[in-house]
Amino acid sequence: MLKKVLIANRGEIAVRIIRACAEMGIRSVAVYTDADKYSLHVKRADEAHSLGDDPVAGYLDPLRIVNLALQTGCDAIHPGYGFLSENARFAELCEQYGVTFIGPKSSVIQQMGDKTAARDSMRAAGVPITPGSDGNLANLDEAIALATEIGYPVMIKATSGGGGRGIRRCDSEAELRQQFPRVISEATKAFGSADVFLEKCIVNPRHIEVQILADSQGNVIHLYERDCSIQRRNQKLIEIAPSPQLTPEQRDYVGELAVKAAKAVGYENAGTVEFLLTGNQVYFMEMNTRIQVEHTITEQITGVDIVREQLRIASGLSLSYRQQDIQYRGFALQFRINAEDPKNDFLPSFGRITHYYAPGGPGVRIDTAIYTGYQIPPHFDSMCLKLVVWALNWEDAVDRGQRALDDMRLHGIKTTATYYQQILNHPDFRQGHFDTSFVAGHPELLNYSEKRHPSAVALAIATALAAHAGW
Repeated sequence: MLKKVLIANRGEIAVRIIRACAEMGIRSVAVYTDADKYSLHVKRADEAHSLGDDPVAGYLDPLRIVNLALQTGCDAIHPGYGFLSENARFAELCEQYGVTFIGPKSSVIQQMGDKTAARDSMRAAGVPITPGSDGNLANLDEAIALATEIGYPVMIKATSGGGGRGIRRCDSEAELRQQFPRVISEATKAFGSADVFLEKCIVNPRHIEVQILADSQGNVIHLYERDCSIQRRNQKLIEIAPSPQLTPEQRDYVGELAVKAAKAVGYENAGTVEFLLTGNQVYFMEMNTRIQVEHTITEQITGVDIVREQLRIASGLSLSYRQQDIQYRGFALQFRINAEDPKNDFLPSFGRITHYYAPGGPGVRIDTAIYTGYQIPPHFDSMCLKLVVWALNWEDAVDRGQRALDDMRLHGIKTTATYYQQILNHPDFRQGHFDTSFVAGHPELLNYSEKRHPSAVALAIATALAAHAGW
């Protein structure tokens, strides 16, 4: 079993991993830059070490992090999500210096991170993929010829892309001519590669992803699916497990496809296989070779601690479960509470949290690293907490989500919480009828009024009195 793990991440996912380590008797080492020196993950780990004054650079320096792991006597590194989590060079350095990378092998990260190589692997394994280029596009003329053949709309995507970046939809040749150089420019800046490919755009699909676990003995299982269709500009907002839109036959099919995909590339550890569904047709989209932000809802419906399984797998142990052991119960929803102002085009709203109260009660879980007085830095992703609710049936889960969002108090910044309540109130959502066009197709949901809760008024009065009295 692993003895000491360095967590090459920050915020709520770092806290999540620290908790799993503590339960398993594994010592945890946190890293931070000056912008994060007051972050909760720094306070909760057994040790914490600075990566310097640059807010972001330290988190993106693979050699420095591996060296720090060696200096502090760590036998493993957990990359979390984002930053270096899908960086093949980082995993390769861990392998080179004898530090266990808690994830798949570097060669698998490289293969699945290259979107064209991933498509080739899935095609060979018999996993359905969207019509498109067989490899990277040589030039604009090739893109136009292929788009004419398969029909518009099409998607131009960065081969090394991810997180919704390096991707453009083109509805005509004119748009393709306009967007092609933009995607190349964005891909070069964001991912250091100008390679792009083209595929048929599946209009208004459902975005379904399947959580898998695989050990070093060749055992692979799935933990059922999550529905991530509620998204804005390819960024997920609300995630649901299991999908209220799948039939039992569809659920079994996508689960089997995900296991087949993982076995085809010799996958190890936790990962997610993402699909687009339109009618009864399923298409492979990509594979995320890391833990997902939304792993929480899979844990809620299956009872499987995914991070604990990651640590066990990295220790060389076999999976704790067989496929027949995995059952799901009820429905879970995760709300990404972002520090953004939905009524101002989702502009980031960083700043000091003057008051924070976490919702609770049956079936409510919070994953966060914030607290009252915490200053949300402007250098990172805007998500400040994940609110997860669970109930035995879909209707009760939606109602519980409404109640938990209403219970939460988060003052000092703007958040997406009230906007999510408008989504939950919409009859199509409550009936489980939605796809990736839901947010864009319902701009009226942004026309809500900000109601001021009595607690906010009381807090404002107390703050004013305290300031006047010189408390």
